[in-house]
Amino acid sequence: MSPPSRRQLILVFLVKLLLNIGRRFVYPFAPALSRELAVPVSAITSIIGAGQFSSLLGIFSGPLADRYGNIKMMRTGLLAQVLGMLLCGLVTSYWVVFAGLILASLGRTIFDPALQAYIGANVPYQKRGRVMGFIETAWSGSTLIGIPLFGLVVEHYGLKASFWVIALLSALSLVAVGRSFRPKTTRQMDLEANQTGLLRGIIGLFADRRTAGILLFAFCISLANDSLFVVYGLWFEDAFALSLVSLGFSTIAIGSAELLGELCTASLSDRIGLSKMISLCLACAIIAYLLLPIIGFCLTSAMAGLFCIFFFFEIIMVTSFSLSSELLPRTRATMMAGFYAVSGLGRMSGVFLASSLWEMGGIVAVALTSALCTALGFVFFRWAIHRWRPA
Repeated sequence: MSPPSRRQLILVFLVKLLLNIGRRFVYPFAPALSRELAVPVSAITSIIGAGQFSSLLGIFSGPLADRYGNIKMMRTGLLAQVLGMLLCGLVTSYWVVFAGLILASLGRTIFDPALQAYIGANVPYQKRGRVMGFIETAWSGSTLIGIPLFGLVVEHYGLKASFWVIALLSALSLVAVGRSFRPKTTRQMDLEANQTGLLRGIIGLFADRRTAGILLFAFCISLANDSLFVVYGLWFEDAFALSLVSLGFSTIAIGSAELLGELCTASLSDRIGLSKMISLCLACAIIAYLLLPIIGFCLTSAMAGLFCIFFFFEIIMVTSFSLSSELLPRTRATMMAGFYAVSGLGRMSGVFLASSLWEMGGIVAVALTSALCTALGFVFFRWAIHRWRPA
């Protein structure tokens, strides 16, 4: 085990920040992109949906990382983002941009499990929460810092220039990762991992009680959170007559909740214990979901409830990365790719379920369903870690 240096950690933080911007900047700039490509906004939301679907394909990258090395797959993910953004910058037609953005989205899907596996292999379990929490602040940082900065690029130089900027920075990151992470710092190739077939490794995730339980847990909590995330804007508009600008500020509040959750993970999860931290925050999240319709009578209390939900959810997810990376030490990347893919499936299910729940019973139906799904996630989590101890 060769722990990464501070310089390497800062580098992967910046790389993840860039990859997250590449994935998320389509959301706020969907109207501008639709004007640039002369297509309706619904066509841009189709790109977003396809990007979410690409997370399912990432499950195949995990066994490849276990076989050929995490660093190689991290660089492959960055290369995919470079090529995707170059496509978008070179040809401004809808289907070329569609393909480019999907390729860039797939790059993040390939990069993340390999990075999590690298951390799991090189950072002691007792210190993993701190490292994982620090790196995952790149998620909230992309919303709070990255997207506004790229908004300035779009405003002054146009949308096409933003694709070129991301492509250039991704290419520089590709070179930096290659120079900073020498072959000796990659995980040692495990003979058993090399002999495990691609499909056999994926199927094996569902054959083991611990990994199957964690995957079911990830599905349930992701479904619960995205069900609320999809409709909270409708709720705020309907209940409080909020303007688009005010809804934008609510997004900043959610980003702040995520940042605080990541910082709490970095500072507290190793001290409290990863499994205890997850269990405690799951219980708090269930209570927060149940209280949301009750306290949602005014904007301030509704925002406070929403803040708490996303705060606890972020702690749960980031701490789960650290714990999950220890469940299958010989095939960490396969485990983490499965975690990401099943979480993505949960998010997609939440998006489809949310509209029906909203029409049936408004925020009450959505919040109760989210609480129930989180409670199921709690059961699956406790079942998965029953009598389990890290190696």
